[in-house]
Amino acid sequence: MADKVRVGVIGVGNMGSDHVKNIAAGNQPEMELTAVADIDPKKFEFARQQKPDVLCFSSAEELFASGACDAVIIATPHYFHPPMAIAALKAGLHVMSEKPAGVYTKQVRELIEEASHSDKTYAIMFNQRTNCVYRKVKELVSGGEYGELKRVSWIITDWYRTQAYYNSGGWRATWAGEGGGVMLNQCPHQLDLWQWICGMPVKIRAICHEGKWHDIEVEDDVSIYAEYANGATGTFITTTGDCPGTNRLEITLDRAKIVVEDNRIRMFVTEQPTSVHLVTAKGGFDRNPGEWVDVETDGMNEQHAGVLKAFAAHILHGAPLIAEGAEGINGLTISNAAFLSSWTNEDVPIPFDEDRFYALLQEKISHSTYKKTVVAQVQTDMSGTF
Repeated sequence: MADKVRVGVIGVGNMGSDHVKNIAAGNQPEMELTAVADIDPKKFEFARQQKPDVLCFSSAEELFASGACDAVIIATPHYFHPPMAIAALKAGLHVMSEKPAGVYTKQVRELIEEASHSDKTYAIMFNQRTNCVYRKVKELVSGGEYGELKRVSWIITDWYRTQAYYNSGGWRATWAGEGGGVMLNQCPHQLDLWQWICGMPVKIRAICHEGKWHDIEVEDDVSIYAEYANGATGTFITTTGDCPGTNRLEITLDRAKIVVEDNRIRMFVTEQPTSVHLVTAKGGFDRNPGEWVDVETDGMNEQHAGVLKAFAAHILHGAPLIAEGAEGINGLTISNAAFLSSWTNEDVPIPFDEDRFYALLQEKISHSTYKKTVVAQVQTDMSGTF
């Protein structure tokens, strides 16, 4: 077996260019950058500055057929993630997809089905799962020592963006070009962490304000309410219109409260499970005794480099991935359900009606200000359309 994975990067934009620099610089010892693909020839100059002998292709299909790669990193606009991943798998290539897995779950489910029949690896770039803080919180919640989940609340409003940000590209913040706003662009990592740590809810109710703070057609202010099978509840609040914003995660378990803020974990641990204390306490105002503790972590936070390191090790040695590609549908399920709830003013069960969501999304796309309908192009012609 080769000692390195030959990697091609598809889409040399903000994230793609970081991957090109990272691999070309030798920061991934088990990876070699051999090719890039982009429809903008100017990106080739950048790629060759990083690695003079890198092969440059004007379409993903040309790269797939070149034989120059064992694996690809897909760093294109959201709509292209599933069809390009499917095409790469069919071409016999391993796939690392940037987040989100796609725009709508129906499309991502087709990708997962294709990956299940392939002997190649499909992974997704959920780099926040490498963060020591969230790994520790998951350990605390999943370990069972502190009882069942009662409540989770995440307010993540420190995504402040100006109108100039949204004006920087005609595709940005449009239904046809990006498929959504703050939930699809800024929040995929937090939506993934929410379900990764606490599990999937069974019902969603949401209000997604479209263009509340900016002159855009997609959502820039969102409030989600969720219910779990065991009766626990959750809220998720996000926006790109607050300054200063907040990033605070609170998780209440039967015998503890976990608070994550400023990259720090604090936990209040009670002497008894609250479910026991509230029915056995003699006084109506008795408090369940406990104490606040600072929770230590291992301090490791490898981010994108860690995800790629694990990807290469998985291909070469069978080591575990940070996130299997199939897991990408979970956070997307929450955002799709939130959109559907907001659009219909209804509670939305999970799993939800994916055909209904797709039909309503198509209505949004048909009225989009972005005239170049990306979805139609992807469905009819893969060549050179990312």
